[in-house]
Amino acid sequence: MDDFVRFTRTWHVWASKGYDTAWGEFEGDRLHARGRALALEGGPYWVGYRLETGPRFVTRSLHVSVEGPGHAKRELALCRDDEGRWTVDGQARAEFDGALDCDLGLCPLTNTMPVRRHGLHLAGEQVPEQQFLMAWVAVPELTVTPSTQTYTPLGGHRVRYSSDGFRSDVEFDSTGLVLDYPGLATTHLGDDGTYRDNGS
Repeated sequence: MDDFVRFTRTWHVWASKGYDTAWGEFEGDRLHARGRALALEGGPYWVGYRLETGPRFVTRSLHVSVEGPGHAKRELALCRDDEGRWTVDGQARAEFDGALDCDLGLCPLTNTMPVRRHGLHLAGEQVPEQQFLMAWVAVPELTVTPSTQTYTPLGGHRVRYSSDGFRSDVEFDSTGLVLDYPGLATTHLGDDGTYRDNGS
């Protein structure tokens, strides 16, 4: 994979009846991105986020702001230091110790870090499943809870995601970005301006 890749990706998020656009870049084994989402289900509400990782795509920080429903406004700062300690709005959260990744609810971008770190989107079925502890951020509430998630390579750029009784066979592109995530989202507009909705 290239050492530097810049991307823009818009997903149609079926689960929220909305859209999510991410602008970012892969720089070696780091990811820098910002995004903006609109959700109609349970809203309307708007989500803005900034994501920074360190080496091996390990989360350093996720800053999220939510406007709505109504006039409500919320902000969240989720950070991980070099010792693996997590804080939520500056408060230590030991239950996330050992986690390498954040997972922003209804945001396809945050599936990229574990997949790209372990090359799961490029692996065949012979590669065993991987289990991860995530710091999962619910939207629009911005509550943060531990989430155990399993990723199983299926070959053909597909990875089976499962957590808490939910399962989906997710298709990724060669850079590790979600193309199609049944039950959640699908790519609506890619870097080349091509529409790619798998439904209506």
